[in-house]
Amino acid sequence: MTSLSVIVPLYNERESLPEFCDSLFAALASSELTRCFDAPFSFEVIMVDDGSTDGSDLLIGELMAGRPELRLVSFRRNYGKTEALSAGFRAASGEVVVTIDADMQDDPTEIAPLVMKIREGFDLVSGWKQERNDPVSKTVPSKLFNLTTRLFSGIALHDFNCGLKAYRRELASSLDLHGEMHRYIPVLAQWKGFRVTEIPVRHHARKYGASKYGVARFFAGLFDFLSVMFITRYLKRPMHFFGMMSLGSFFFGFCISLYVTIEKYMFDKPAGNRPILFLGILLIILGVQFFSTGLVGELLSTRTTRQGGWSIRRTENLPDEIIDKLSD
Repeated sequence: MTSLSVIVPLYNERESLPEFCDSLFAALASSELTRCFDAPFSFEVIMVDDGSTDGSDLLIGELMAGRPELRLVSFRRNYGKTEALSAGFRAASGEVVVTIDADMQDDPTEIAPLVMKIREGFDLVSGWKQERNDPVSKTVPSKLFNLTTRLFSGIALHDFNCGLKAYRRELASSLDLHGEMHRYIPVLAQWKGFRVTEIPVRHHARKYGASKYGVARFFAGLFDFLSVMFITRYLKRPMHFFGMMSLGSFFFGFCISLYVTIEKYMFDKPAGNRPILFLGILLIILGVQFFSTGLVGELLSTRTTRQGGWSIRRTENLPDEIIDKLSD
């Protein structure tokens, strides 16, 4: 088995790739990292090109010269970072899996401390950009996102969305991600019972290109946060969620209808045109619908296997069995 798999999701990072590959391979050759593994140490670097339009995939093909450990998975179009990471996890064969962005903001020399923390018994070690070199347009939403996620998930991390993370293989292969859920990997991991922690890492200002962050990603992340909160609590027991809503709605609707009925037959008050009666009926109907939704959810909860939704343009230097896994 390969000792270490490094997954690099990227989109239009042609300018940074030569310098990034040089620094990454230098870090992977360090004695500090090799001492974390039993001899002989081996590694692979899986570049997942998320449909770049600047020729990033072609440049990676050129950078493979003299680097047999470098691999490439290239999508036909841009699917998003979550899908790129999912493909990388599926292709990885390492005992430990590390993810790092190609924009040169994460420091490859921090990989060794992350792996050492994994060796202490943790299943996921997330980087914490304690001193972040980003514009206010990114730091303020990020702080709000981290605070909200920390409060609602109960996980005491400062930086959920740091691209620099180390995973035990068992965890990486168990993740089922979609949407923008890569932001919530620590939440999903802890929900599955894995041990999660973080360590401070160095963070550099962007040297090449432009940030891919935008307002649309903020709202997409918000909706995925609600999905994660539901999944981590009720994926295997949806009736517990919809059943409570059904019970509450039906109970209040029944009480309102009972009240109107008592007033009609005991105090001779008209009921047919009273808005409160229609409210009671509506709540009863909603209660039945919530119950039906929960029942359908229970029937579907065993069907949680999800296939990769990407279309691959090309791969380089990957074994046939890995290519077959990516195509499943």
